Amino acid sequence: MSKETVIISGGVLDEAFILETLKSRESAYIIGVDRGVRFLYHHQIVPDYIVGDFDSLDEMIIKYYREETKVPIREFNPEKDASDTEIAVKLAVAIGSRKITILGATGDRIDHLWANIQTLFIAHSAGVGAAILDPLNRIRIIDGTTQLKKEEAYGSFFSVFTIHGPVEHFNISGAKYPLVDHVLDPEGSLCVSNEYEEDVTITFPQGKVILMETRDR
Repeated sequence: MSKETVIISGGVLDEAFILETLKSRESAYIIGVDRGVRFLYHHQIVPDYIVGDFDSLDEMIIKYYREETKVPIREFNPEKDASDTEIAVKLAVAIGSRKITILGATGDRIDHLWANIQTLFIAHSAGVGAAILDPLNRIRIIDGTTQLKKEEAYGSFFSVFTIHGPVEHFNISGAKYPLVDHVLDPEGSLCVSNEYEEDVTITFPQGKVILMETRDR
């Protein structure tokens, strides 16, 4: 099986971006999540799994997958204890994925976006690299030492956040605003919208932080 999984979630789905991303990952497994299934259906893309409560999916679409395909369907009660994207991430980990790309995980609902960011910790704790992508943002969890190549940057800016308590001895080099032996605090916003001077290195001995690489529209 493929060691990479692409999850198509139910947020804002930028058609051209998603199609191009899928084209660049032709060997990846695809998991359709709720409204993301509609996108796959209309573009005649057959997923490897479908998950969700399908409360926002046209009945004729899910009927098609039930009756006309052999795609495995994991259906859940809408009053479940986990988001559809969380269920998809756990499935991707369970089937042995070593890399997970989540599309359609951003959009108008900030609560859904935050829940999707939290699912990245599930993959990270399992030793699986995971990222949320949209045309303007790449969001992932990092620990230890992370190098960001300026020529490969997803955007002009990068920000780091901690939500699990202070991260001590936090260092950033190669950036417009470097840091040395800083305490990254969940109550501060110092590390928002940093910029590249050259290749950037982020180091800290313990903890996990959220890294957002961003660009303007």
